Amino acid sequence: MKVKTILVSQPKPKTETSPYFDLSDKQKVKIDFRSFIHVEGMSVKEVRGEKVDLNDFTAIILTSRNAVDHFFRIAEEMRFKVPDAMKYFCQSEAVAYYLQKYVVYRKRKIYVGTRTFADLTKVIKKHKAEKFLLPSSDKLKPLIPNELNKLGLNWKRLDLYRTVVSDLSDLENVFYDVLVFFSPSGIDSLFKNFPEFKQKNTRIAVFGNSTVRAATEAGLKCDITAPSPENPSMTMALDNYIKAVNKK
Repeated sequence: MKVKTILVSQPKPKTETSPYFDLSDKQKVKIDFRSFIHVEGMSVKEVRGEKVDLNDFTAIILTSRNAVDHFFRIAEEMRFKVPDAMKYFCQSEAVAYYLQKYVVYRKRKIYVGTRTFADLTKVIKKHKAEKFLLPSSDKLKPLIPNELNKLGLNWKRLDLYRTVVSDLSDLENVFYDVLVFFSPSGIDSLFKNFPEFKQKNTRIAVFGNSTVRAATEAGLKCDITAPSPENPSMTMALDNYIKAVNKK
């Protein structure tokens, strides 16, 4: 069956140069965006319940903009003045750049990885004497604590925000040719919103091995997968799939 409509389970891109818009124009398909999950900050009471003293740390590991926002939110709510000497270890340049929302970049000790968490550990390794805090979501990839434990660091995790299923009830009678997922949480949201969901002719596109596994365990057939050598990005995977099925 031809592909005419696609729903991407993420917020609509803020930039007009998104490859999804290029894909829509190129293949003449309608692409909609909708967050299947969203982030909610934990309360001060919940954070205090984790019994972690912010005064104990000399360095912070920041893996996302959410981690940045919620660390500084909770610091303010707990009346904790972040020391000027605090060291920041950011997973990517995008996270480091976002940090400028809260600190004067040139006056702080900021260390940046190239992209993945494994890249960042190479930088962290050179500062093993620090006491590290990891602001986190309630759903943390096992890779991160595993990598930190391998280094033998003095570190603590502090959950500051949680991933929550979004209300999708208005989509109950809306159907798309392709649904695109980027995390197991997105798959979970689909079935929490629509417990009786049947795939039928809907194609499922998934990004990452953990998402493939979650979709398969939920009884879904994954028609489009990325990344792969042929399709390093989801837009490329969609493009190649649409070209193949729409020309028939």
